[in-house]
Amino acid sequence: MTKRRDFIKTSMMGSAGIAIGGLGFSAKSYASIPGANERVNVAVIGIRGQGQNHIQGYSRLKNAQVTALCDVDSNLFDERVRQHFTDKGLKRPKIYADLRKLYEDKDIDAVSIVTPNHWHALASIWAIQAGKHVSVEKPCCHNFYEGQKLVEAAEKYKVIVQDGAEQRSNPCAQSMADFLHAGKLGEVYLAKGLCYKWRDTIGKTPDEPIPAGVNYDLWLGPAPERPFSKNRFHYNWHWNWDYGNGDMGNQGVHEMDIARWGLGVTLPTKITAMGGHFMFDDDQQTPNDLMSIFEFPNLEGGGDKKKILQFEVRHWITNREAIKSETPQADSYKISSDNTVGNLFYGAMGFMSKNVNEWQAFMGKERVPGENGSGLGDHYEDFINAIRGNDQKLAKGDIRDGFYSCALVHLGNISYRLGRSLNFDPVKMKFINDAEANAMLGRQYRYPFVVPDNV
Repeated sequence: MTKRRDFIKTSMMGSAGIAIGGLGFSAKSYASIPGANERVNVAVIGIRGQGQNHIQGYSRLKNAQVTALCDVDSNLFDERVRQHFTDKGLKRPKIYADLRKLYEDKDIDAVSIVTPNHWHALASIWAIQAGKHVSVEKPCCHNFYEGQKLVEAAEKYKVIVQDGAEQRSNPCAQSMADFLHAGKLGEVYLAKGLCYKWRDTIGKTPDEPIPAGVNYDLWLGPAPERPFSKNRFHYNWHWNWDYGNGDMGNQGVHEMDIARWGLGVTLPTKITAMGGHFMFDDDQQTPNDLMSIFEFPNLEGGGDKKKILQFEVRHWITNREAIKSETPQADSYKISSDNTVGNLFYGAMGFMSKNVNEWQAFMGKERVPGENGSGLGDHYEDFINAIRGNDQKLAKGDIRDGFYSCALVHLGNISYRLGRSLNFDPVKMKFINDAEANAMLGRQYRYPFVVPDNV
């Protein structure tokens, strides 16, 4: 019988290699397609919160198995292994603290990256260079530059790369896009993304010793070296610029992707964002209320040749707007008694309201209910099917689309942080005559955790 390692092939092109934390990987290494009777061996990197959903998502598929776990917090391993593997009669997975060591494991075909945002792009690029198929959680990059490099890596190496925009797998979102792009709402000139999530203060936490069992140097990775504090660690890292992107880059990037997809745009020419961190005096750096507006060219449109995308984050007492409420389901986190998350589209013939599970069009001046759609998919299964079929389209979440949607998040945050409107060249992918804004498209990296210029 052919051994498993025979399904992982490496092609050496010359003597050039890429060093990954001291490890050498061929510049043209890539994973092959598993055989017809082979399951895809998946490693989940980051197992605290959302990582558990990834473990469960792959474990329930007949053509995949989770064979390794990786996390910088060793305190998590025993409980995760018991809960998700041994108590269910599943084989105990391999355990890694350092993803660079995991990438040396030739038995691992694919990785699912569920780290904090500041690790997403670098962890993905290193995995791609090591020949692993990659599914990376949203947002796929912590800044604009990283997204550019991630797209370059995905296009260079022969692996499947799936962005974490999971709604792309939903029949609901697919039929929404088909309806809008077919012109059934007329000229769609405005899309709105809503991210209203009830979030309380995070308070203040002091700097303190690193908890036992935590490799904090690895956790920091590309970010600047700072003392440990609980409000810069589990989950609350979202609200620190060094690691997160605020709620527009947390929950909101899902709805940003839907808004951009439905509107049929990529990168904007103008960006205006304003907001603030209201009500609370705490450690949060990112805004809890943010209004961002993006302008795109629309040469085929009537009147002003433009389209507008408006995105709003709210954190406290609010109304539903026109987003339909629903009974929360086990896999439905978008809408609950506290949250209203979804999209609105406005066209010449009516408007559309969409949440994660369903959409409804309302036609004409009387807003008569028109066509609708619904249905959830399985982003994990789509990733595995794409690997087995060697077909990127089956992943239902192309990394270039992920980059475009994340780019809007980053451009909006830059406008907010600078406190002014910005003009952007979508071809050169630079702000126009604005060195201060352009400097914020990337960041300084902490060696050796550097996103490479040459992927």
